[in-house]
Amino acid sequence: GQGSLFHVSYSGVTMALVHGGQPDALILGHEPTRVHMRGLPEYQQPSLEELRDVALTLAQVGNPACEVVGISVNTQHMSDMEATAYLEQVEARMGLPTVDPIRIGAGRLVDALAAL
Repeated sequence: GQGSLFHVSYSGVTMALVHGGQPDALILGHEPTRVHMRGLPEYQQPSLEELRDVALTLAQVGNPACEVVGISVNTQHMSDMEATAYLEQVEARMGLPTVDPIRIGAGRLVDALAAL
């Protein structure tokens, strides 16, 4: 999406969508080659752990049972080998299905949602 809980230009809208939608599950979105928020070089990207913790805390305001079920990663600026290694590393670190839906498909994320 166009929003981020960490981007000062969009966080208010993103938080309203999260609270209003009261999701049962979240899929985190991440672009590892982006070091700062687009258009705001003074705002660094959060770690995936920070993103997970903040997003889940805010989502659980509306639905205490909400959980993070996967991670979608934009690896467009990585080689196939780099992308594969990165996705495997993130999945091992975070313990969640981690895919680039453009490069390899979103099936594992769909499966994680369907399992709820």
